This record gives sequence, structure tokens and C-alpha cells, in this order.
Amino acid sequence: RMTATESDHIVATTEGRVRTVVINRPEKKNAITLAMYGRMVDELEHAAEDPAIRVVVITGVEGVFTAGNDLADFQEPSHDETAPAVFPFLAALPLFPKPLLAGVNGPAVGIGTTMLLHCDMVYASSEAVFSVPFARLGLTPEAGSSLLLPRVAGLQRATELLMLGEPFDAQVAREAGLVNEVVAPEKRSPRVASRAEELAALPPAAVRQTKALIRHDLIDQLKEVLEREGAVFRERLVSPEAAEAFAAFFEKRAADFSRFD
Repeated sequence: RMTATESDHIVATTEGRVRTVVINRPEKKNAITLAMYGRMVDELEHAAEDPAIRVVVITGVEGVFTAGNDLADFQEPSHDETAPAVFPFLAALPLFPKPLLAGVNGPAVGIGTTMLLHCDMVYASSEAVFSVPFARLGLTPEAGSSLLLPRVAGLQRATELLMLGEPFDAQVAREAGLVNEVVAPEKRSPRVASRAEELAALPPAAVRQTKALIRHDLIDQLKEVLEREGAVFRERLVSPEAAEAFAAFFEKRAADFSRFD
């Protein structure tokens, strides 16, 4: 039986014991608004509490995972007040108690890459492209990536990715420990589905406890890091550097940081 609900460009369906959450805003390259974050938090909370759901899959529609935060949302006059609406999603990800899988089917920018650090297994199309361009936008790492990316990728590689913010392909993402497997574009969806079904067929309590044990030592650290990152990120959002980076983005020109120190 399949049920579907749609709101704020998030579409969720249940098939068997697997809940699939699709980011569905192709006209904006699946950029995530504050309302969409709210919907994803609702989905994670619902799936955590529903014993019929054993696995959650996050993916994107039409050849894009997500272009990251909707920058227009951050440009709103009240963005320094509304920005914290992103943080409940960041808090919910590491606490989700069941297997969380991601199928990356195209560009995964910013949160599109950092959320993968909280997924238990990640399967990427060979056409997937990743980037964490926070510093380029006058911002700083979020989603616990300042802790988790060095842990999976190593200090030097994580520093290169987070400081330079350059796009990298699925093979590099696999070598960096972000991705379990790279598959042909047409095989990504069936591969994720088969993995999710395999997990859903396993003893559910044993699977949940295995996840809890694997991530136990990280949880306390993550709470601290998320708080620290969040405080700096909020400051950066209203910084002159971010204002120049955002203006350049919307005016489709190169940003000029020569006057900053």
C-alpha cells in the first residue's frame, strides 16, 4: 500500500516498511526553504514514532538532490530571526533512531552534502556533484560538518573541501567517506530501494541498537558542535562578507572581498 502527502515541496510516500522523503522543488533546483525544513522535521519525528516504518530514505526529484539553503529565504529582512528555523532539522538528523539512507541523484550543495554525514548509508549516481561552499558565501560550516567531515575524510581533505568550497564528483565523495557506493544514474533508485528493503527485513530492535552504539560517542559532541556552529553561522549571516557574497550571487557577478580583513 502506498500513501502520499505533499506540502511545501516535500513529498513523502510509504511502501512496505520504508518511508521515502523526496525534495520536490525542481524549478529551484530543490533549494530548501524554512517551511521545507519544518516538513522534513515532521517526517523524521513521524517516522521515529511509527513502529510500521523501519527505514527512511531521503532523495531529490528530477536529477537534483538539493541546491542547499534557499538564499532568498536568508535575504529576508528578518532572516537573522528566522534562520534558527533551520536548526531543528540539524538537531533532528543525528537523533533519528532508525536507519536513514540517502540517494543522491545530482547536485548536492551545502546542506545537501552535510546532511549526508548523518545518513547511515549513501548511494550516489555517477552524475552527482557535491560542494560545501560556505566560506565562499561568507558563511561557516553547519550540520556538525566541522566535526564529522574531518572524521570521515581526514583533516587535510576536509579542510580543503570546507575552505575552498569547490565542487567534487561522486568518486571523490566516495574516497572521502561520504558515499558508500557510486552507481549508474538509472541504477541509483533501485539500489537504494533494495538496500532499504534489506534493512527493513532485519530484526528492527537489533538494527536500532547497532545504530545507537555506532553513534553513541558522537551525539554529545555533536550537540556541542551544532550549538557552536549555529552561533557563528548566525553571526556570519548578517556579516558584510555574507552581504557581498549574496549580492554577487543574485547579481551573477564575481564577489569582491578585497576590502575586507
